[in-house]
Amino acid sequence: MNRRRFLASAIGVGGGTRLPLYSAVSRSPANLKITDVQVLVTNPMQSAAGNFVLVKVLTNQDGLYGWGDATCTGSELGVAKFLEEHLRPAMLGRNPMRLEELWQTLFFLPYYRSGSVHMSALSGIDMALWDIKGKVAGLPVYELLGGKTRDRLLTYRSVGGRNYQEVEEGVRRLMADGYKVIKVQVSAPGLESGYAVPPSARQHASTAKAFEAGVAPSEVWEPGPYVRTLPKLFEHLRKTVGEEIELLHDVHERVTPSQAIVLAKAVEPYRLFYFEDPVRPEHLDTFRTIRQQSSTPLAMGEIYTGQWDGLYLITEHLIDYVRHDLAHCGGITTGRKIAAMCEPYGILTAWHGPGNISPVTHMANAHVSLSVPNFGIQEFSVGWGEPVREVFSAMPAYSNGSITIQDRVGLGIDVNEASAKKYPYLRRLRPTIRRDDGTPWPY
Repeated sequence: MNRRRFLASAIGVGGGTRLPLYSAVSRSPANLKITDVQVLVTNPMQSAAGNFVLVKVLTNQDGLYGWGDATCTGSELGVAKFLEEHLRPAMLGRNPMRLEELWQTLFFLPYYRSGSVHMSALSGIDMALWDIKGKVAGLPVYELLGGKTRDRLLTYRSVGGRNYQEVEEGVRRLMADGYKVIKVQVSAPGLESGYAVPPSARQHASTAKAFEAGVAPSEVWEPGPYVRTLPKLFEHLRKTVGEEIELLHDVHERVTPSQAIVLAKAVEPYRLFYFEDPVRPEHLDTFRTIRQQSSTPLAMGEIYTGQWDGLYLITEHLIDYVRHDLAHCGGITTGRKIAAMCEPYGILTAWHGPGNISPVTHMANAHVSLSVPNFGIQEFSVGWGEPVREVFSAMPAYSNGSITIQDRVGLGIDVNEASAKKYPYLRRLRPTIRRDDGTPWPY
C-alpha cells in the first residue's frame, strides 16, 4: 500500500530534526507495531511552572515515532510513573494506527478511570499517535481532521498588575504589538498575591523560601476585596484604552456562586470577550442562574479531565466557550469530539494554552483549532526563552494578533532529547490557597 514518505531531514531549531513538508516513501500501516513508549521530564525554563512531561511512542519502522505532551503541573512525576508502569505495557506490540481503539483501551484500563494523572498520560499518548498517523500519511494532523477552515488563529495574552495603572500600561504594550484581545487581572487591596498578578515582595520572598525547602508555598486569598475591585478595573480600562480592544478576565474559580453572579452582572456594561471560570466545576448547576441574570459571555473547562466533564453546560447552552486543556482531557481525540458536541449549540472553542504546557500541546491546539468550524480563540504563550527553543524544533508563530503554524507532517514538532536532558526536573509545588482564617480555598 503506497503512502507518502516521511523523511526527518534538515536540521531544525536547536539542533533537532526539522520535520519536512509533504514528502514521500512507502509505508505499510497494517504492519506497524509500537515497540516502546519513552517518557522524558524536562524543565528548559528552570521555573516553577516549567516541568514538561514528554511522551515518545516508537514503532518498528526506523525513524517513525511520535511526540506527545503529558504535562500536569504539580503531578509531573506521578504522570511519568503512570505512563511507564501502567500504560506503556498495554501499548507494546499494538498498531499505532488504530488510534481510537488504543484511546478507548487506555481510558478503561485502570478501571477507576479519569482524573488528572490518568488523563494527562492518555493525552500525551494520543498526541504522539496522531503525530505518527500524520507522518505515515505524509500530511499535517489538521488535514486528517478535515483540513483547514481558516488560515490563522485569533489569540490573546495576559496582563496582570498590582494596580489599575500597571494593568493599563500592560494593555497598551500589547495593543502596540498587535493584540486584539487581552486578558486582564489586577491585585485586590490588602492581598499579597492573586491569580496571574505580580506578588508583593514579601510574598515573592516567602514563595522562594518554600521552594528552597521543597514544600508548597502558601498564599492568602479573600474573595470579598476582589469582587469589589474587579468592576472598577474594567471601568478604568474602558475610559483609558477605549472601546475597541477586546478584554477578558479569568476568575479562576476563586469566588462563591453568589459572588460570581454579582461579578457577571457588574462587568456586563464593559462588554467582555468572555468571563472565564466563574465558579468551581463542582458548582455547574449555578451556571444557569448566572446565565439568567447576565448577558456576559461565559467560558469554562480548563480544569476538566475528560470529554464528558461539563457536558451539561454544553447541552443546556450555559456557556459560550469551551476551555478544555488538550494536555489533560484526552488529547486531540477528545478535543475534536468536544468541538463537534459544541457545534450544534453555537458554542466556540478556546482551548487552554498557558505557559506551563509544552510547545507540543500548543502545536496540538493549533491543529485542532485550524480544523474545527466553531473556533473562537486560541490562548498561546509567547516569549519562550532560548533553552525552550533549543529543546523544541517548532512552535506556533505570533503576528498581529494571531498565530500560525508551518505546514509540516504530523504535529510538525520534534524534540532534541540531548538538550532536554540538560534541563532536569525541578521540584516546584503549586501553592496552597487559604482564606485569612486558614480555610483551604480553590486555586
